Amino acid sequence: MPSTSCLRTHSKTAKTPRRPYEKERLDNELQLIGKYGLKNKREVWRVQYTLSKIRSAARALLTLPENDPKRLFEGAALLRRLHRYGILDEDRTQLDYVLGVTIENFLERRLQTQVFKQNMAKSIHHARVLVRQGHIRVGKQIVNVPSFMVRTDSQKHIDFALTSPFGGGKPGRVKRKKAKKSAGGEGGDDD
Repeated sequence: MPSTSCLRTHSKTAKTPRRPYEKERLDNELQLIGKYGLKNKREVWRVQYTLSKIRSAARALLTLPENDPKRLFEGAALLRRLHRYGILDEDRTQLDYVLGVTIENFLERRLQTQVFKQNMAKSIHHARVLVRQGHIRVGKQIVNVPSFMVRTDSQKHIDFALTSPFGGGKPGRVKRKKAKKSAGGEGGDDD
């Protein structure tokens, strides 16, 4: 059986900034990390890289004539993808609007942000912990990736997992231990 290391994708997922100590960029990145509860700068750079690839594809398509079959087909596919993820509004149906998409549009569609916006978590950081610890499901599937991009049709299916204490599952370890201690009286502490 072949090793799985040769089956991995080796393409880049993020691009480091050209100037490492540009104050304005550093401040903006730190603000995004705080607002959306990101782990590190690479999470910001990863979204920026995705955004730059989408914008460059849109720019390339805009150079083609209006009725070019490639522009019509690929442009419609790009717009459909952005509409499906809720990055672009449904009423914006021209390629020009793709160039106006910002990094915040992408960060708003993350599962972590959606959990916080639906008041399932006390803070954006608590939302990340809930997702990472497997308390959140989208539809029937438990998702433990905070950067999961939520589609508009699956947004209403975000809920607590059935196995989670928050979603009606059995209580957590500490609560069970306290219940056992209170039920058994103040006996000896045996682990």
